[in-house]
Amino acid sequence: MKVLLTGDKGYIGSVLSPMILERGHEVNGLDSDLFADCTYCGELADIRSIDVDVRDVEAQYLSGFDAVIHLAGLSNDPLGDYNPGLTQAINTDASVRLAQLAKSAGVKRFLFASSCSTYGAAGESFLDESAQFNPVTPYGKSKVDVEKQLSAMADDSFSPTFLRASTAYGMSPRIRFDLVVNNLVAWAFTTGEIHLKSDGTPWRPLVHVRDIALAYISALEAPIEAVHMRAFNVGTTAENYQVRDVAEIVSQVVPGSKVGFADGAGPDTRNYRVDCNRIALDLHEFKPQWTVRRGIEELYEAFCQHGLELQDFEGERYKRIAHVQKMVADGSLKPDLRRTSATQKQTGTGS
Repeated sequence: MKVLLTGDKGYIGSVLSPMILERGHEVNGLDSDLFADCTYCGELADIRSIDVDVRDVEAQYLSGFDAVIHLAGLSNDPLGDYNPGLTQAINTDASVRLAQLAKSAGVKRFLFASSCSTYGAAGESFLDESAQFNPVTPYGKSKVDVEKQLSAMADDSFSPTFLRASTAYGMSPRIRFDLVVNNLVAWAFTTGEIHLKSDGTPWRPLVHVRDIALAYISALEAPIEAVHMRAFNVGTTAENYQVRDVAEIVSQVVPGSKVGFADGAGPDTRNYRVDCNRIALDLHEFKPQWTVRRGIEELYEAFCQHGLELQDFEGERYKRIAHVQKMVADGSLKPDLRRTSATQKQTGTGS
């Protein structure tokens, strides 16, 4: 199968692209590579990748593909809050336009990176894919809007699938330190304090980045009737945690660390648990390999091997919002997050 992977240079994409290759498929990337200076360790897969903003995709880029896996977009709530209008333009409008171009080009499968953030403030009940949407951030709202618009496009020639990922964690060449598990381990490793920014009571479904990648491959290879216009919560039902319980596991793994709270730490409105039975029953190749404890051990070992300083992950080197703000300030990015002409990369091959 020939696959176009948008966001191939991101946190999930840099893990997913080599896994697609290992399965014997052909994969091309599409990514504006805003975080080219944010590789923590390892190398990105050497695949043909078009350096272009997802808002500026042209019809010719979609020609000849059997499937699109669409990961590209503003990836977290601080970036979404930075300019909610940009979240609308990049995460919603550009995603719908990409799907329209894909459909016109004859692309059969369209796998969309949705999120369990669509459930938002939902309390402690386990939510399956039929649960009501209740997003509390521009990021979560954008995922709801795209799901609805892509569903309206579905027909015999175009088959969208919605992968609603739990909160990700784990090692990637382009690791994100704003994700709760990664962040807590980084704080513990660099300072000895497991720094909670909420009161620790919110529930989160958690899933390793490699298991997310496996979910995409499982959906890609499944019979199309098994995934046509269907949503899947990505994760394992047993891997729902309160944040304070994650902090306790971190304290057990990282020697000498202890739990601490940020000034003013209080309840987080994002509070939900998800039921992942559908993906376990219907996508037979999806067999998750990771638990939160194993992921914390992986992160700690990587930080020991490669080193990490507080100013790295809390500063502009790896912190997504700080990195973007620096690029805008130094003129390498326009305020709309497009590259300036001086830093615009050429469309071409390689990583």
